[in-house]
Amino acid sequence: MNANTSPAISPDTRRTVLVTGAASGIGAATARRFLREGWNVVINHLEGQQAEAQAVAALATASGQRALWVAGDVTSDADCVRVVQAAVLAFGSLHALVNAAGISKMVPHARLHDVSADDFQRIYAVNTIGTFQMIRAAAPALKAAGHAAGAAARSAVVNISSRAALMGSGSSVPYACSKAAVNALTMSMARVLAPEVRVNAICPALVEQGFVERLAPQMFAERSAHQKAVSPLQRLGHPDEVAEAIHWLATAASMMTGALVELDFGMHLNAV
Repeated sequence: MNANTSPAISPDTRRTVLVTGAASGIGAATARRFLREGWNVVINHLEGQQAEAQAVAALATASGQRALWVAGDVTSDADCVRVVQAAVLAFGSLHALVNAAGISKMVPHARLHDVSADDFQRIYAVNTIGTFQMIRAAAPALKAAGHAAGAAARSAVVNISSRAALMGSGSSVPYACSKAAVNALTMSMARVLAPEVRVNAICPALVEQGFVERLAPQMFAERSAHQKAVSPLQRLGHPDEVAEAIHWLATAASMMTGALVELDFGMHLNAV
């Protein structure tokens, strides 16, 4: 575990968010977004991603905010507990959790025999079970902070789902199913953690600089062309735009819990 903090700021004077999968993509963009707003940010990453995590945390050094980067695998319940404990130890409380850690396997849906039970189990372990374990580990701290804040400023969990969960589409069948399970988990936890904690999910369509573009350039090109053709807004998203929606759900959507927010450029209007 490493910490990068500004000694001029007391741990108790700012709100704290923990972002999983924060070394790259939407997770990194989200961590940067909260840092710009003056939050303490806990950057969770896998072993071997220290350089990427430190690069995200560098914004804290530049702007005088506080950041902590903590290695941990969300498939390990012990790691989830340890990461939350590190956050509370460093900053005294926890006000928001963003579950951005996620994986997939690039397999066209029609290639049924190219997907194994191991693929399902590996993807569910990160995307679904990991999300549950992080929420469970963080729940006591989130509830305590939400109780102290009162109704107007409850604590929040934001889960990163996908449009694939709503349409049975995306990079593979296991990925779509795992994210559909995240949607169900979101609604369940919204009931369980109320009233102190709001729990919502975002369901973005294809974005730039994500794992599809990185791991399957041809698939990315084809899906990009399709999204631009069928969406009324005729474009792709960017991680910073998704981070903006996450920040809003965590900080301003005081009347929302158990919601699945589509970020699909209006594709649902064309039912595709």
